[in-house]
Amino acid sequence: MPVVTPAGATVPGVTHHVADVNGTRLHYVSAGTTGSAILLVHGWPETWWAFHKLIPLLAETHRVFAVDLRGFGDSGTADGDYDDATSAEDLHHLTGQLGAGPVHVLCQDISGGLGFRFAATHPDDVLSLTAVESTLAGYGLESLADVNHGGSWHVGFLAAPGVPEMLLPGHERQLLAGWAYPKMTAVKDAVTEADIDEFTRSYARPGGWRGTAGLYQAVFADAGRTRALAEERPLTMPVLTVDAFSAPFTEQTFRQVSAGELTAVRLEGVGHFVAQEAPEALAAAVLDFVAHVDNGRRAG
Repeated sequence: MPVVTPAGATVPGVTHHVADVNGTRLHYVSAGTTGSAILLVHGWPETWWAFHKLIPLLAETHRVFAVDLRGFGDSGTADGDYDDATSAEDLHHLTGQLGAGPVHVLCQDISGGLGFRFAATHPDDVLSLTAVESTLAGYGLESLADVNHGGSWHVGFLAAPGVPEMLLPGHERQLLAGWAYPKMTAVKDAVTEADIDEFTRSYARPGGWRGTAGLYQAVFADAGRTRALAEERPLTMPVLTVDAFSAPFTEQTFRQVSAGELTAVRLEGVGHFVAQEAPEALAAAVLDFVAHVDNGRRAG
């Protein structure tokens, strides 16, 4: 895909691209020229920028792609569906256009659901799945909205139809800098004012909350579909789970939906935004896991 001028922040060695896929336009970045491909998928309240410290570490030995999901970052915000099933299909089409597949997929936070769906429905696209600080609808994600039992108000708020789009425009920085990042980080100064500037820029675009609203609404509209898919098509590729802030939520979830090898890592002293707070530790875990998978494929 052609290289485009970045609309916001960037880092050396990264090129920006857009791809028309599945009825939307996806912005993504790429780095690295050798090795198997790794596709990075952000959570909330993030964009591809969540990986800007991780990408150079992975790109030394791998081709790396980091995407803005539909409705996030600099990807499309036109009318359409923004649920996890649609975004999973976006990843399938994007992987085909990249010509780099199959890929190692890393997803985190709310993108765990679409990452699982992508891997389950298109296993030929996916060499391995890494889930970071994530769980799935039907396996505990809904419980995170239960404020009486340790949940957080934002889960139900972001899922309320029409509410994020009505109340959050103009207050993006207040939410991100005043609550989300202070609340969910543990490593001091890991997320800078410049990082907040970049996230605020993209969430403040017209339609900038559509992706968020779509993914959170999908959690409560799931109606057992994720569990049914897991029972019909459990993951057969190797899985890595990385827990920190919410340990061992990710491991417990993905053990239930995996039929193959699962490796679990726990990072101490790290908050929810692992790629931003502990990029070196995350890179070490991912590179070790990916090397194991790649070596197994070559031996086979």
